Amino acid sequence: MQVVVLESYDALSVVAAAMVTDLVRVKPDAALGLPTGATPEGFYRALITTGVSLERARLFNLDEYRGLPRAHPQSYYQYMRTHLFDHVPISPGSVEIPDGMAPDPEVECRRYEAAIRAAGGLDVVVLGLGLNGHIGFNEPGTPWDARTRPVALDRVTRSANARFFGSLGQVPQEALTMGIGTILEARQILLLASGSGKAEIVKRTVEGTPSVAVPATALQGHPNVTVLLDREAAAALS
Repeated sequence: MQVVVLESYDALSVVAAAMVTDLVRVKPDAALGLPTGATPEGFYRALITTGVSLERARLFNLDEYRGLPRAHPQSYYQYMRTHLFDHVPISPGSVEIPDGMAPDPEVECRRYEAAIRAAGGLDVVVLGLGLNGHIGFNEPGTPWDARTRPVALDRVTRSANARFFGSLGQVPQEALTMGIGTILEARQILLLASGSGKAEIVKRTVEGTPSVAVPATALQGHPNVTVLLDREAAAALS
């Protein structure tokens, strides 16, 4: 892992956006794995300001809630529209987001994996970091060879996302997520973490013994991972 500590969340976001923009300018049809959540919002704002075109890029969202239609305001399809798709040139046919309303989620996950293979694999995956160490919605205990699949969401994850729904009871209990095995096949991985609340899980991710109890520690074995942190998120690192 290469760990880069920036002075602020805004600086972290700008560096992440610059890395993705540089890739797309060299390879306009790059396949990008893209995250959701609070931390990536600054990354998307910075990406938009670069003026980059994603018209030829293939865009793969990491996850989607089960049971939420794409029109639901808290679906990750709507999140991506709000934070990226409505602001940069893209080709609608190049966007892949797992369908949370698919009648057979296993079939949908196999379709999604096939789309990644058809794109030649992922050139870069951008990840946030959950308080329990999840990446995508791969919760603690996830095998590191797991592929895209339906998952039950950990209470820690649902509690962290309750602010978007108004209450814990309204947060879906399941999702479809890109698996750790799929993530690890990406040619490059960017892990973003910000704020003092992430400091302890950042330390466990970067300096801890790799374990399925902390899914993000799987990244320690990847040959091309950059961890972008602000000062607060890096505070516990030795």
